Amino acid sequence: MASTINATTGGIVNTGSGTAALNIQTGGTTAIAIDASQNVTVSAGLSDANGSLRKIPLSGSAKTGSYSLATTDVGEYIEVGSGGSITIPNSTFSAGDVISIFNNTASNITITCTISTAYIAGVDVDKATVSLSTRGVATILFISGTVCVISGNVS
Repeated sequence: MASTINATTGGIVNTGSGTAALNIQTGGTTAIAIDASQNVTVSAGLSDANGSLRKIPLSGSAKTGSYSLATTDVGEYIEVGSGGSITIPNSTFSAGDVISIFNNTASNITITCTISTAYIAGVDVDKATVSLSTRGVATILFISGTVCVISGNVS
């Protein structure tokens, strides 16, 4: 038996063992709906403590010197400006962490891989350095603290 619970004020709603849907309303309009299959629909923007979940924020300002990636960069992108370069440190990140890099310069930049093992996606060779093309984007997926895979405009 399915039921729908409309919550117009705060609090915890116990739906029991049956299948239920939850609609949270503000001003008479459904703002958040969770259906019986646990699909969530949000009528406005969706965000968390780090900002909008539909955007990849810039991590600080453009890097114009040597920059070592940090855990505060996870889920963000690094812009490299004139004279910048990137280092991927070892034993810093966790499985599933992702960082993107945008080379906003007129020439290739070097990404130095001090992490134990760095692969270019689709290539079974450990890389010590990777070249990111002019105006190229690279995304780094950390498999563990010591292994990453780099995809994008890299060689």
